[in-house]
Amino acid sequence: MTETQPRTLDAALPRIRAVLQAAAKGSAERDLTHEHPYEIVRQLADAGFGRLRIAQEYGGFDIDLPTLFALLAEAGQADSNRPQIWRGHFTTTEILRRETDAEVRQRWSKAVAAGAVFGNAQSEPAALVRGVDDPSGWGALTTRIRRDSDGRRVVSGTKFYSTGARFADYIRTAALDEDGNRVFAVLPANHTGVTHVDDWDGIGQRQTGSGTTIFDDVPVEPHGDIGRRTDALRGLDSFVQIVHLANLAGIARSIVAETVDLVRARTRTGQHALTQDAAADPEVLAVVGTLYARRITAETLLRHAAERLELAHGSGHENDYAEAYVETSAAQLGVIDAVLDAATIAFNAGGSSTARNRVHLDRHWRNARTLASHNPIIYKPRVIGDFLVNDSRPVSGYYRDRPKTHSDEEPTP
Repeated sequence: MTETQPRTLDAALPRIRAVLQAAAKGSAERDLTHEHPYEIVRQLADAGFGRLRIAQEYGGFDIDLPTLFALLAEAGQADSNRPQIWRGHFTTTEILRRETDAEVRQRWSKAVAAGAVFGNAQSEPAALVRGVDDPSGWGALTTRIRRDSDGRRVVSGTKFYSTGARFADYIRTAALDEDGNRVFAVLPANHTGVTHVDDWDGIGQRQTGSGTTIFDDVPVEPHGDIGRRTDALRGLDSFVQIVHLANLAGIARSIVAETVDLVRARTRTGQHALTQDAAADPEVLAVVGTLYARRITAETLLRHAAERLELAHGSGHENDYAEAYVETSAAQLGVIDAVLDAATIAFNAGGSSTARNRVHLDRHWRNARTLASHNPIIYKPRVIGDFLVNDSRPVSGYYRDRPKTHSDEEPTP
């Protein structure tokens, strides 16, 4: 770590929260202007945000999952682009916590502790993978690792949904290695062979850099093979979803806070209102009360999912990981319903004036709807029901096409 970085969690948290508080002030305007938050990402890294889950022996803070997701909810309240940008980074630090290669674990854990930021580049444009054989069911890949004329391992390919890559120091990408195995490779984000295309056109999460990234013979970093064995990937499918739940819980908090401010500032209500004082209008107050209930629902389910995944990590049992995935899926159903409902009914507290661009209330629905579209929710009720009725344990997509270790077997009770 640099001399300017905090050395303890107690020193880091005030700095992290100060950065988030400052970022919150301009979040609505950045949504309209499409301003990318390069400086904010760097400030958070310098404040120690990126090393929250890194082991203490490497210079991290080693916080537990409920604490991490609570902090991500704070970040989501300030600006829901923040947790999304950092999702690939924290996914990488989760892999590092269980990485079986000691040199890989040490190399990248120390880099993160020193302030390095990871971005994500896994998915590929549908036009590239259409017709490509995908026996894993995890998404076909055309991105390849090969040896160049100098014998270096280099990566070429095109990625989409490469969230956070343009703000990062390193990118963890998915590729097929020389033997055709699906692997994660660490690449330098600012290499001349990396092109970040600013073409993310989603209705929400507009400042996450989730566009196209093109690799043209980009060298794999030394010790750049990460998470080759399934031990390092346990619980990762639940983890990446809970990041979204934390972000959605943060949006719910922001909806409540902004709606309260709108009601307090409103000078009139509607034709059929019982009073022209919005702050005393029973119907308006009921809207605010309902919003708060939706927020509590989201926060409670977030905490429950985080605690279940923490429990699974503690036991190491595959049954506990499967149950954590089911509980996370159930939380996903409840949180998405609660937050999208809140983002819609919040407009009832302010009338037509809340639909104006300068109020920015619409960004909460757009951002929540965009987050809710990841890891499609339509499949989750069936997965939950199949587990409860038929004891059909969900299988992690991260386990496919990866070498197994002895600990992949169910531990003996």
